[in-house]
Amino acid sequence: MSIPPGSTIGIVGGGQLGRMLAMAAAQLGYRCHVYAPDEAPPAAEVAAFFTRGRYEDEAALRQFGREVDVVTYEFENIAAGPLAAIVDEAPLFPPRRALEIGQDRLTEKAFIEAQGGRPAGYRGVGSRSELDTALAELGTPAILKTRRFGYDGKGQVRIDAPDEAEAAWAAVKGAPCVLEAFVPFDTEFSILLCRSSRGETVTWDAPHNVHRRGILDRSSVPTDAALAPAVEAATALAVRVAGALDYVGVLAMEFFALGDAALFNEMAPRVHNSGHWTIEGALTSQFENHVRAICGLPLGATTRAAPGVEMRNLIGDDVHGWAEALADPAAHLHLYGKGEARPGRKMGHVTRLIGLGDS
Repeated sequence: MSIPPGSTIGIVGGGQLGRMLAMAAAQLGYRCHVYAPDEAPPAAEVAAFFTRGRYEDEAALRQFGREVDVVTYEFENIAAGPLAAIVDEAPLFPPRRALEIGQDRLTEKAFIEAQGGRPAGYRGVGSRSELDTALAELGTPAILKTRRFGYDGKGQVRIDAPDEAEAAWAAVKGAPCVLEAFVPFDTEFSILLCRSSRGETVTWDAPHNVHRRGILDRSSVPTDAALAPAVEAATALAVRVAGALDYVGVLAMEFFALGDAALFNEMAPRVHNSGHWTIEGALTSQFENHVRAICGLPLGATTRAAPGVEMRNLIGDDVHGWAEALADPAAHLHLYGKGEARPGRKMGHVTRLIGLGDS
């Protein structure tokens, strides 16, 4: 069953991903209703309706569900339990199970292994003594990550020697964690997939990702041809994962390339920063295809629109270079409407199409 243009899409979360979803939805003739706890979130600026409410408020979420025709969410750091109140009133995509898995690193890794994927070596850590045991088994260097509510380098600490365990445990404040073996990878890349309710599945070119201080700095396509075996294996895994979850919408999965192998890092059950290049760089962006999928429409072509595409995040004070970006005729500037340019805060991005001549 399709949800026709003119209907209202509910978006839980008011950040830049919700903003770009609302803009893509408007192009297709949909109205968007944003639900978020912030007073003036970026997504609300471009949405038809905005409700301010806590993510834990089941009564408010239930009322929100009554006012829309379909609901999606723009980030996974929200409790999955209260979203059940929405499901009683309107369809929710991606499914809640994907959110439950994607927001717990230990559950996520076990699920990926069950689908035939290979994460880096890891151990669940629930106490200080378990951290010592895990370090003895995995060795150092290793990365200690909280199981929940970590993104953009948050909630994780590198441990270079066993005597750093005490400080690392204090840094995560004793939260349930996962210890991951350090991977001397060649390249980081991601798989971006969109699946419809009918099982139609499309993927975009896998972007090569470069991080700076734990935050995505740049994504570019195409990747090196030498990565083809790893990308092929990762894509096959992503398709299996989407099928196992009966997934609807955009799914992002991040990988480390180690020779021909693709080591799973993490998944995001939503549109993703490494897919921002698709707005100008593909025939159909990740945001438009997400809207198409959750509304039951046919998916659009994901063919690259230029020989090469590079997306660069504007993080913190980088945003003050907006005039320089606009001076480049091949560049496309996206500003998110945020206020203070704090260190580590994503303020916008610039996409540059490469190989189309001087225009």
